[in-house]
Amino acid sequence: MERKFMKEALNLAKQAAQKGEVPVGAVIVRNGEIIGRGKNQREEKQNALSHAEIEAINEACENTGSWRLEDCELYVTLEPCPMCTGAIINSRIKTVVFGAYDLKAGSMDSVINLCDYPYNHKPEIYGGICEEECKKILSDFFGDLRNE
Repeated sequence: MERKFMKEALNLAKQAAQKGEVPVGAVIVRNGEIIGRGKNQREEKQNALSHAEIEAINEACENTGSWRLEDCELYVTLEPCPMCTGAIINSRIKTVVFGAYDLKAGSMDSVINLCDYPYNHKPEIYGGICEEECKKILSDFFGDLRNE
């Protein structure tokens, strides 16, 4: 696990926040190189599927010409939700590294771990990486919203 990739995901989360999106960013890495980037764009695209992980998976699939990302790592600032966890399982991502735990929708540990079920693929999961930084960007964003 390399913190530099989580830092890149945090940069994407900051970009999302600047556009009024919930600040979540994600990168997909293969052989030490970023092949997919994503940030939340649900408001901009008015699309419930436009989570950071889905955007990063889409870009990685386009860049590799394959839906199979079995030799890739995903770095994301917030624990994936059920939809994103399903996409991670289905794209065969090898390793997931996330920052903040999501006590309301986290589906790799907090609410449930969907990867504990007998699906055909189980990624390695590492949570709490750069957790304080990832939590802070979220709490600052929602604090600013409450103050407006």
